[in-house]
Amino acid sequence: QVQLVESGGGLVQAGGSLRLSCAASGRTFSIYAMGWFRQAPGKEREFVSAINWSGERTYYADSVKGRFTISRDNAKNTVNLQMISLKPEDTAVYYCAARNSILAITTTRYDWWGQGTQVTVSS
Repeated sequence: QVQLVESGGGLVQAGGSLRLSCAASGRTFSIYAMGWFRQAPGKEREFVSAINWSGERTYYADSVKGRFTISRDNAKNTVNLQMISLKPEDTAVYYCAARNSILAITTTRYDWWGQGTQVTVSS
């Protein structure tokens, strides 16, 4: 089993920045790809970004491309999401996810999930 714990969420003004982190523990050798998803009130959970094991391959939703940067540190079993130029529409609970196969962008393909961290962007 793999456990994922997110941190770094909070309240920020529009145009501001936040850095989310996700720490993995347990059977971390099972992890290949990791991703970030978000869910706003009344909406479905949506893909934000994903990264493969080596960090060489990354993928972003169009809505965050150029503003968010995903990275991972396998030595520390962490994945990070640097978010800049935040907008009110970025407000959501952000979830870290991991899977034991190649990079994916759909929620159903991920095996393990964190509890989420709230990001609120005020206008």
